[in-house]
Amino acid sequence: MEKIEHIGIAVKNIKDANKIYEVLLGAAPYKSEKVESEGVETSFFQCGESKIELLEALNPDSPIAKFIEKRGEGIHHIAFAVKDIEAEMARLKKEGFVLLNEKPKRGADNKWVAFIHPKSANGVLVELCQEIENN
Repeated sequence: MEKIEHIGIAVKNIKDANKIYEVLLGAAPYKSEKVESEGVETSFFQCGESKIELLEALNPDSPIAKFIEKRGEGIHHIAFAVKDIEAEMARLKKEGFVLLNEKPKRGADNKWVAFIHPKSANGVLVELCQEIENN
């Protein structure tokens, strides 16, 4: 693991949350995008070397909608940057961590992503992310 890449925060309304975080962090989001495969709209804020990712559900069946329904708005996951996501997934699986996906998938902000089940990490959803190289 190289560093904390970002902290994901589940929000009910991304436009309202963007206003709050713009004031809090003193800057507008540098990127917003929809990730249809995850059923979310995201906004990213730079905060030093790390980022804050706001996530709003696009539909009531998305994982973020279920999270908010169960726990309310708040920290959803912590993401770590890795150089080789497949090698890191294999290492963690060998160490006994439960992965939520067998292969990396395309996520927001030009990343390959994979998730570790919260039961494997003291109740924290952990995301691994690797920059997608554009050749």
